[in-house]
Amino acid sequence: MAVLKSLLRSRGSTTCSSLTYIRRTLSTASETDLKLSSSLNHMSLPLRKDPKGRIVQWVFLGCPGVGKGTYASRLSSLLGVPHIATGDLVREELSSSGPLAPKLAEIVNQGKLVSDEIIINLLSKRLEAGEAKGESGFILDGFPRTIRQAEILEGVTDIDLVVNLKLREDVLLAKCIGRRICSDCGGNYNVACIDIKGENGSPGMYMAPLLPPPHCASKLITRSDDTEEVVKERLRIYNEMSQPVEEFYRSRGKLLEFNLPGGIPESWPKLLQALNLDDHEVKQSAAA
Repeated sequence: MAVLKSLLRSRGSTTCSSLTYIRRTLSTASETDLKLSSSLNHMSLPLRKDPKGRIVQWVFLGCPGVGKGTYASRLSSLLGVPHIATGDLVREELSSSGPLAPKLAEIVNQGKLVSDEIIINLLSKRLEAGEAKGESGFILDGFPRTIRQAEILEGVTDIDLVVNLKLREDVLLAKCIGRRICSDCGGNYNVACIDIKGENGSPGMYMAPLLPPPHCASKLITRSDDTEEVVKERLRIYNEMSQPVEEFYRSRGKLLEFNLPGGIPESWPKLLQALNLDDHEVKQSAAA
């Protein structure tokens, strides 16, 4: 089993140091976890630089339903680096009818976090496949979710930037319950219309529904884990286990916190501005 080996850089002594670090990190783990570290090798994932000359090895953090996938995917297209969402990897494994599917189905339907071992295994395989196709750099979405995962990732690669998307909890709940997927093409949509009036000096918020095209409208399905009960449990677990990851990266000066002001039309330009990429999109649009 390969463990994030596609994240390792071919830096000679640096790679050896990374292996030593991750083995030390996992020294108190179970025997199964120790097998994960022992399978690391020298394979590397080439780096990609964004238009500002920075290395694109980014992580997107945020509660379930906040929009990590939406904005990470847009930045992936803009910067030409792969967007890797561990949630998608889990769902792909679920639909594959592989040996992990029954166990994953039980975990997901209860709103619990998938174990480090499973997530790292799926992520490792995805990175290996991408490397074989010549992919470089990455935007991770959904990993790391725990301090332990963050320590493992830090042991094998240097994350350049961590974007923490934030949104009020009542809006998160409405967004998750409103999510829909086209059973035919796999497109993601949202039927929720969020319209919150500003009160006592607090700004209002409007998010229009993201409705499907006519040919998908009759084929929409709801994810099994997007019930109110499961979403609330996922948010509780996130607050309990994953928020410390924010402090982990904040203490290292890598965390960019971004409060979403509304839907995509309001938030996307401001996110680009926060990332110092707004002029790049203008130039791209002019050249198209």
